[in-house]
Amino acid sequence: MKDLFLGQGVAHTIMLLSFVIGTGIYLGRFKIKGVSIGSTWILFMGILMSHLGFRADPEMLHFIKEFGLILFVFSIGLQVGPGFFHSLKFGGVKLNLLALVNVLLAVAVTWIISLATGVDLKTMVGVMSGAVTNTPGLGAAQQTYVEVASAGGMDPVAASRAASELATGYAVTYPIGIIGVILVLLLGKSLFKVDPAKELAQLEALDDTGSHPRRMHVAVENPSIFGKKLSDILHEFKGDYVVSRIMKGNEIIFATGDSVLEEGDKVLIVTSQQEVEKLRILFGREVPLHQEDWDRMDHHLVTRRLMVTKSSLTGKKLRDLHFREAYEVSVTRVIRAGVELIARPDLYLQMGDALICIGSEQNIQRVGEQVGNSSGALDKPNLVPIFLGIVVGIIFGSLPLHFPGIPQPIKLGLAGGPLIIAILLGHFGPKHKITTFTTMSANLMVREIGISLFLAAVGLGAGENFVSAIASGGYWWILYGAIITIVPAFLTFVIARLLVRLNFYQVCGLIAGSCGNPPALAFAQGMYGSDYTSVTYATVYPLSMFLRVLVAQLLILISFA
Repeated sequence: MKDLFLGQGVAHTIMLLSFVIGTGIYLGRFKIKGVSIGSTWILFMGILMSHLGFRADPEMLHFIKEFGLILFVFSIGLQVGPGFFHSLKFGGVKLNLLALVNVLLAVAVTWIISLATGVDLKTMVGVMSGAVTNTPGLGAAQQTYVEVASAGGMDPVAASRAASELATGYAVTYPIGIIGVILVLLLGKSLFKVDPAKELAQLEALDDTGSHPRRMHVAVENPSIFGKKLSDILHEFKGDYVVSRIMKGNEIIFATGDSVLEEGDKVLIVTSQQEVEKLRILFGREVPLHQEDWDRMDHHLVTRRLMVTKSSLTGKKLRDLHFREAYEVSVTRVIRAGVELIARPDLYLQMGDALICIGSEQNIQRVGEQVGNSSGALDKPNLVPIFLGIVVGIIFGSLPLHFPGIPQPIKLGLAGGPLIIAILLGHFGPKHKITTFTTMSANLMVREIGISLFLAAVGLGAGENFVSAIASGGYWWILYGAIITIVPAFLTFVIARLLVRLNFYQVCGLIAGSCGNPPALAFAQGMYGSDYTSVTYATVYPLSMFLRVLVAQLLILISFA
């Protein structure tokens, strides 16, 4: 029993990790002024237990840390992958450029502090990782440290111990990173005299004119399409729109390819705002009708949401299923990973998609049988793509990237490689019949297990020298961390607000996402009552994480030069 509690065996290590994670998660439930640092308590519990003399097997700890990091970043990549390129297309480039500004400012401030104070740049990388709450960046920096130091002749065990010291600065400044971003949001709101209600109304108005699907009710007034079949019109005038129903006098008919349009017909179309003007020219003027008007006049057509739960449909185009021709059911929208997409005929389906269908109740049930529409089928995780994706991600992350002037090649590592492969899998997987769907609960479980293992391993590895490091001058790291957090975030806030004219909710998501700061995101959502911040957060988070992983490795390489 003594070895179980005070040794370093497998049973002791597992028990210690479980205690640290369980206690840390429990403490994360408590909030101060509505804010909690959440799973960061796991890191602090690990430091405390290590400081009190509880040690884990170093080799096991290293494996657990790296594997936890991989699970964490890979699950994030799978979640944001389906909507990542869609968000980049519509405003995401501008947002990610601002995120790049925030990342580079943090690097510049870190470098200046290192030059001005004489603090070793390696140590400042750990301080910076905590100040911007970037756990994968810390992991990548530690891995690079070990590789470069070992290549230079240092004993691998000694290199691993030296690299673990980066976590000390990280642990000291991490809470400052959380609090600092929240202070920037509060300061920016006060400085620019932001009215949240007014900002929300403006954002909702912009959303109505954005890229999201919208309904159009138009009267057929263009003589060039009188008497033409709908299939001929759709073939001649291609675009992102779906014609679902046609109103002829007081009769509503389901729109099929054989439907003939006549003067005075009214057409219900689902499209994006970018297509509206073109459709007005093609069909005619918009008329003051609502969805309820169509439903009231025609009770045999209903709208239902069907889930694609058959893996065999992954990679099939919507047109290949012939729902309109075979069942007289029209798919108007596809909801994927929270993003609404127009149901274009060439849209690739994937397991987990939600299809918004219009047709008779009986026919929609028949379509439901074709797509599965079984919620139970989505509960079973698809593990093969996950683990094979991790294999590819590790290989990709191990490829050396050479940059002029840098003596050692840069690698994306165990954080960047799996993240990028997961994003690509989430986006391109369906086109190649790869089913990557996992439920949100399953994805969250894998992510939380990964980050919990990583934080516990980091804390247990750093706690032995934590107090002595602070006593010997590490208290200055708190000040340095505050500067690295607040100055870049505030300058980015000012640029985004004054020069780019972003909405306040977008700025909140931008700052939280570019710092990889979930507590700040939760604070903004809870304080100001809107989910718009999470959209921007998800848009900038993957690229920001990748950039922070990259710059952390770059600074470590420069410090050895």
